Amino acid sequence: MAVFLGIDTGGTYTDAVLLDEGKGILAKAKALTTRDDLAEGIGQAIDRALTQSDVPASEVALVSLSTTLATNALVEGQGGRVCLVFIGFAERDLDRAGLREALGNDPVILLAGGHDSFGNPQAALDLAGLGARLPELADSVSGFAVAGHFGVRNPAHELAVREAIHERCGLPVTCSHELSAKLDGPRRALTCLLNARLISLIDRLIQAMQSHLDARGIRAPLMVVRGDGALISVDLAKSHPVETILSGPAASLIGAAYLTGRADAVVSDIGGTTTDIAVLKDGRPRTSQEGATVGGFRTMVEAVDMTTVGLGGDSEVSLSDDAGGNGAPANIKLGPRRVIPLSLLAQTHGALVHETLARQLRAENTGRVDGRFVVPLRATSFQLAGLNEAERKLYDQASAGPVSADRLAQGNYREGVLNRLVTKGLLMISALTPSDAAHVAGHHDAWDKRAAVLGADLFARTRDRFGRRLAPDAETLCQRILSALVRRSAEAILDTCFAADGYEGAGLSRHVLAAAALERRGGMVRMDMGLNAPLIGLGASAATYYPGVAGLLNADSIVPAHADVANAIGAVVGQVRIMVRVTVTQPQEGLYRVHLPGQPSDHMSSEDALNTAKRYAAAEAKTQAEAAGAATVELSLSHSDKTAIVEGKEVFIESEVLAVAAGRPRLGQQ
Repeated sequence: MAVFLGIDTGGTYTDAVLLDEGKGILAKAKALTTRDDLAEGIGQAIDRALTQSDVPASEVALVSLSTTLATNALVEGQGGRVCLVFIGFAERDLDRAGLREALGNDPVILLAGGHDSFGNPQAALDLAGLGARLPELADSVSGFAVAGHFGVRNPAHELAVREAIHERCGLPVTCSHELSAKLDGPRRALTCLLNARLISLIDRLIQAMQSHLDARGIRAPLMVVRGDGALISVDLAKSHPVETILSGPAASLIGAAYLTGRADAVVSDIGGTTTDIAVLKDGRPRTSQEGATVGGFRTMVEAVDMTTVGLGGDSEVSLSDDAGGNGAPANIKLGPRRVIPLSLLAQTHGALVHETLARQLRAENTGRVDGRFVVPLRATSFQLAGLNEAERKLYDQASAGPVSADRLAQGNYREGVLNRLVTKGLLMISALTPSDAAHVAGHHDAWDKRAAVLGADLFARTRDRFGRRLAPDAETLCQRILSALVRRSAEAILDTCFAADGYEGAGLSRHVLAAAALERRGGMVRMDMGLNAPLIGLGASAATYYPGVAGLLNADSIVPAHADVANAIGAVVGQVRIMVRVTVTQPQEGLYRVHLPGQPSDHMSSEDALNTAKRYAAAEAKTQAEAAGAATVELSLSHSDKTAIVEGKEVFIESEVLAVAAGRPRLGQQ
């Protein structure tokens, strides 16, 4: 039987699993994800799994990678600096779909051009205007995103702009029509922008992975998990990294079904940065046809219908903005920013962490940035080029190694500069987290407990606006932190299930009646609420939190064996699945237009147009599936028509042809 190697690169850990088709799981291993050099963490996890199993590297027939890198980058607002080329749109269109917010300070070029809904040019393409802007951008951006008005109906202008950029800059270019066949130009542009931002991140990850496989003599095909759980080739993942949004969570769903055999369940996977929640129905993950929402942005990426919240073991612990309101006790806030746990930083920089925290505990009052450390990350030339003088100065001061925040960022202005550098992915913060609280409470013992206790003692001294201490001691504080994580997790799961049942409205779990049910409040009316499906908890810390979460939700709790590596397992038990959509419209009576990726094709009958669309979709889906690594391909075709009744007569509007090609990936011995 073939041996598969599954890898999952998460925000905190990189997991490796060796799985035999007949014998099941042969070995599993974990290593800390090394953000500065991803190859180090990946290599350690692979080497440990191979050593445990005694499986020769030459026997590995397939390697598959799932990752939260893209998801975490968008949640944390990170990624490369890119330029959006917006063809045929107006300035006001940037205010749609959250596009202006997503752009931030990145440049945008508004060009004349674009097409109408039938693929006819609406204006001449202004390549001269593009050329005038490119010299100033060539050295300050890492890539370009190109989105044209109705580019999915005729991509000619997008393709012309891409060619011009390649000739003059040689930088990566993402065209919106390559990512989605759906309308809604601003949202397609948003998806394109995010894709362009992620290219350098995913490319770095895949290069790190491939280099270690080569060094170990593993010659098996390398696949990557897409956001809907399907497998794609590394080449496709590098050019379409946005499709790996929710890659890790999608793999966890596939892994949950494999490990438990449950067809219907709610799955919640807690990691270092995020908690990912989704529903299994009839053995398959629910998918979102509207597109995945990550980091507050609704993309056009078809992915698992999953809620991703910034809540994990490495979430930053802070006080909520309304702490102590109306005389109530101060509230614990968790996330959404991921930080390095104090107990983890102390593993490598124990003297710095212990001495700094002890010094701050001796002070009469707790400072604004006490209990925090600044850790430099490796910077690219593109990242450094976008820094202003204050940012560059602070980065240089921090670049020698971890340093206490109170020595580096004194004053509100420098705190603001520090936070911008964190957002840009140049620095990370180390601070108190639920993982530290779990060490203090005795649930975890992997890292430096003394650092966790010192950090918790320091944070417990924090005073709210009424001058009250947050907690009398570290143990009491940490119990509050862990209780807050359980409660927030239950609320997020409840909101996901409300949405799956079709109930509209954000934050229904915090409605007064839902809160009363979760808290088991007594009274004349008994409040009761629960799930009609079991709760499958995944993640390294699942056994710590999810029995309590399931208790709040009146649900059966399942934490399967190997729940800590479910993502890596799901990475190698999936299949290649490619979908190709082709639209047919009627620009005028008696003329039918097939909108192909190269250029539209006109036909005099609807039958000819539909047959052309079907032939192209089927052939393209099969070709793409084989290129993505499928060994054998099963093909299915379907189409849907849109019509309208005009003056009692049915009138054709458009047809959409969908081709789906699926199959297990090609193995190394084949």
